[in-house]
Amino acid sequence: MKKGFFSRGIFFTMMLVFVLVLAACSSEKEATPAPTANQGEEKTEEKPANEEGVYSIEDFNNVKTNEGTAIEGGSITYGLVSDTAFEGTLNFNFYSGNPDSKVLGWFDEGLLDWDKDYVYTNDGAATYETSEDGKTFTLTIRDNVNWHDGKPVTAEDLQFAYEVIGNKDYDGPRYDSNFTSVVGMDEFHAGTADTISGIKVLSDKQISITYKESTPSLLTGGVWTYPLAKHIFGDMEVAKMSSSKEVRETPIGFGPFKVETITPGESVTYVKNEDYWRGAPKLDKVTLKVINPTTVVQELKSGGVDLVDAFPTDQYKDNADMSNVEFLGTIDRAYTYIGFKLGTWDEANGKVVSNADAKMGDKNLRKAMWMAVDNDQVGKRFYNGLRWNATTLIPPSHPEFHDSNNPGVAYDPEAAKKLLDEAGYKLDGEFRTNPDGSPLEINFVSMTGGDTAEPLARYYVQSWAAIGLKVNLEMVEFNSFYDRVGNTGKDDPNIDVYQAAWGVGIDVDPSGLYGRDALYNFSRFSSEENDRLLAAGVSAEAFDVDKRKEIYNEWQQYMVDEAPVFPTLYRAVVVPVNKRVMNYAIGDGTGVYLNDLAVNADKAVVAE
Repeated sequence: MKKGFFSRGIFFTMMLVFVLVLAACSSEKEATPAPTANQGEEKTEEKPANEEGVYSIEDFNNVKTNEGTAIEGGSITYGLVSDTAFEGTLNFNFYSGNPDSKVLGWFDEGLLDWDKDYVYTNDGAATYETSEDGKTFTLTIRDNVNWHDGKPVTAEDLQFAYEVIGNKDYDGPRYDSNFTSVVGMDEFHAGTADTISGIKVLSDKQISITYKESTPSLLTGGVWTYPLAKHIFGDMEVAKMSSSKEVRETPIGFGPFKVETITPGESVTYVKNEDYWRGAPKLDKVTLKVINPTTVVQELKSGGVDLVDAFPTDQYKDNADMSNVEFLGTIDRAYTYIGFKLGTWDEANGKVVSNADAKMGDKNLRKAMWMAVDNDQVGKRFYNGLRWNATTLIPPSHPEFHDSNNPGVAYDPEAAKKLLDEAGYKLDGEFRTNPDGSPLEINFVSMTGGDTAEPLARYYVQSWAAIGLKVNLEMVEFNSFYDRVGNTGKDDPNIDVYQAAWGVGIDVDPSGLYGRDALYNFSRFSSEENDRLLAAGVSAEAFDVDKRKEIYNEWQQYMVDEAPVFPTLYRAVVVPVNKRVMNYAIGDGTGVYLNDLAVNADKAVVAE
């Protein structure tokens, strides 16, 4: 994929204007997978306020307005907006990047659905019951749920997924507390047991999973429900599964569409799955193709794509009146953040090893870097209010547990300078030294993307320079970026600070991103207090929602105080949908599924 050209002269002009705007406003002071929509209504708490030239998520609906009458069959083109190829790890048990999850969502899904409060329901491909003590989940897969090759999805397939993820040779990112909490998983992983004692296959379509403790998270995403086809992978070495052609070239699932062809990293053609358990899709065909952010507007206006996974919000203001689409919007279950490298990953023991002597080990330094950036103005000026200042590591997509009263860290560069002075980071000319007098030079990596990616990263560098910190910027494409920050367990020692984003899933429990045993804990931060709070959040006392809220409020404040990472922006997902498209929705809680998707004409409507 070609990288979009960005004029050097335009860049410096844009940066000058942006910095002046920030200076004028600085007196106001102030982180899987769900491919299908589910029952309920959209979350709407904590939305950015409207002001001139700035939009709010309140301006949008998340369900498409139907126009006309659906035709029989038809096809659509779906744009995956990215400046890089999707990796192509096309199985829920192995993938790690969000682009791959978008590809997966058209042909595969989990066994359970959830409601507006993110609690599992019995409306999915399986139903479930819990034991009286809450420790055992019994799942019953519907009789008409079949893999795309016609073989039934069985209880053994789900058991097999747990065995693969728990195998010592598994090379994916899933093995975390959701799996180690299963009875017998530790012994199986260590090789002292041949089976996972807590998992019992009761019949071809029924399985029970017993956990060491009953936790509130088990009902909201804590049970892994993505089976792995044993008849395909059963004789394969675990270490070779993620790179196999059955994952990369000929993947199957049990979702509404089947993969017909794949052009690696660039496009996928799907055809309808006549045997889909909810009923055959209304569409005959879907084509997914990667679209560079620089060409997405042209593709939409010309009808080259009918819809995209997410429209670049920095381009919304200039295209809000696009005549051939309806813009949908919802609060994203995600946030962007700045992370500080504080240790490494111990692959042998599957845990974070923090280093108190890491370059970014002083929380005063980290806190000062947070104080130095004005994310409120970043959201307004770069994203027209469709991203907004983030305060804590539980986003407002989970309003029950997001602490809206926590202000995070206020933008205050003068206070940042004072904090650095007091912590011993003295100015030596233009830049500061370490407290011991040695030179301090910080290496910062950020991802390439649309037109705002590099200017935004350079704004952060300039903001840190303004408080006396010398920060070197490197822009890296998506797949290489996550490999270097630790996606494979190998941390690039040349990275001190990075800018990234997290989708948080439906379960509010942050252990999978910040726990000691979480590969995705890329900052490699750990502490006994963090362990305590994360454990308390999924303890028996946390079944009391008010108590759980109290625990997570304490955790949010603790992470503000320690700042191993700091959230930068919460965000809206904005999706333009061609006017011929019917029965489509984004976000959770709509009751609209991909097999319902239809069109009212053979060809996409073209912009006037």
